[in-house]
Amino acid sequence: MENIQLLLQGFSVAATIPNIAAALAGAFMGLIVGAMPGIGSLAGVALLLPLTFKMNPTTAIIMLAALYYSNMYGGSFSAILLNIPGDSPAIMTALDGYPMSRKGKAGKALFTASISSFIGGSIGIIMLTFLGPLAAKWGLSFGPAELTWLIILALTSIGWIIGDNPSKGLLATAIGMMLATIGLDKALGQPRFSFDSINLFSGVSFIPLVIGMFGFGQVIDMVVNRSEYGAVEEKRLTIKESILDKSEAKRVTPVACRSGLFGCFIGILPGAGATMAAFLSYIMEKRVGRNKAEMGQGAMEGVAAAEAANNGAAIGAFAPLLSLGIPGSGTAAVLLGGLMMWGLQPGPLLFKNNPDFVWGLIGSMYIGNILCLIVAIGCIPILMKVVRVPSSIMIPIISCICIVGTYSVNNNMFDVYLMIGAGVLAYFLKLAKISEAPILLAFVLTPMLEMYVRQAFDISSGRLNVFVGSPISITLMILIIVFCLAPVLIKLIKKPNPAE
Repeated sequence: MENIQLLLQGFSVAATIPNIAAALAGAFMGLIVGAMPGIGSLAGVALLLPLTFKMNPTTAIIMLAALYYSNMYGGSFSAILLNIPGDSPAIMTALDGYPMSRKGKAGKALFTASISSFIGGSIGIIMLTFLGPLAAKWGLSFGPAELTWLIILALTSIGWIIGDNPSKGLLATAIGMMLATIGLDKALGQPRFSFDSINLFSGVSFIPLVIGMFGFGQVIDMVVNRSEYGAVEEKRLTIKESILDKSEAKRVTPVACRSGLFGCFIGILPGAGATMAAFLSYIMEKRVGRNKAEMGQGAMEGVAAAEAANNGAAIGAFAPLLSLGIPGSGTAAVLLGGLMMWGLQPGPLLFKNNPDFVWGLIGSMYIGNILCLIVAIGCIPILMKVVRVPSSIMIPIISCICIVGTYSVNNNMFDVYLMIGAGVLAYFLKLAKISEAPILLAFVLTPMLEMYVRQAFDISSGRLNVFVGSPISITLMILIIVFCLAPVLIKLIKKPNPAE
């Protein structure tokens, strides 16, 4: 009851005109930033932070928080319509969202993404309201050793779950891990696989890689197979006709609810982030979902799982940030700097000493999440016109977006060449029927794995028993063994089809 009373006080703070205007402005900017490849929530919040120095701290954090979680809404737009994920969590959305768009279901895909984002965000906000401090303390039980096993679990499963062929999927995962090791070793400062190129000392940039593999690789395929990429005959140009019917809502709602809850818990873990949440939720849905056979070919469940999870994780990251002063993601780290700059010290005393600030922020999330949903759904009729553009016009447009989005990251032409090379690689991988998603996911997870392994060894003075010192670690080890043996066991158990 106390939390409900504090929340009502927070609504009175958040419902003022300046704070509602701040939430609306953050929602608009987040949707735009999320839809533009190469920017992402981290850069968006970092660029906007200096503009909030002279603002009221509550109003400022409301605007920045709205930009953060609305960015997850916007990332799905370009992923569904152009096969170019706006940010890394949207990689999973593109796996089913873009095939839906090519099948003439762009409106349904966009509506599914928006409503799933809303459900996932709402679950995260409710969790933050009632279980924030408790959940943050639970997240601390995952130390470097436990997070190491969690990432290994992800790496051992992405290859054969996302790809149709386990061997090809694991090969793609290995390629992603190899690409992630290029650059200076962060512990020793020694170059690795840089070929004495100064451009590779900082490693392979993620943005050129993801834009090249998803965006430019698609351009090459469109040029080679232009007859297959005519303008989609999309007749549903109104919001009403994009709304899910009862049967579709029954398919999407359970997926969004469980993925939002799961994503929220992943977001609470320090350093896990929305990308891992979207990926693990997608895997969970592909293993236990009713429509798992269509996952990766244009299933609503795939879009719902990814979008609900990344929005739940974005909100979940605020639990350790506010309760313990521990950022759960890179964007949360920037927000932490902003809080300290405004004279606020995140931690257990923040709820006691600055209740108007904390509960005003939480109250604004309820309002901001609704505003994001309204704006996202309102954009659907405009966005759906993209799929009606002929390939002769779409090819140069997508090419320009790829080049500009890549160059704007570091203002370096080397990144553009890298993007083109990644596109060529993606095209040949497609010919070999190897999915590019495991490459990108392994590329994102490998640096995190390396960091957590080193942290675990530093904490334990180099002892290996740190990796088996908790029930969580042992449980994750068992799951890894199960995932590694699963393809072999499934093949042995599966009876051959007499008709073949």
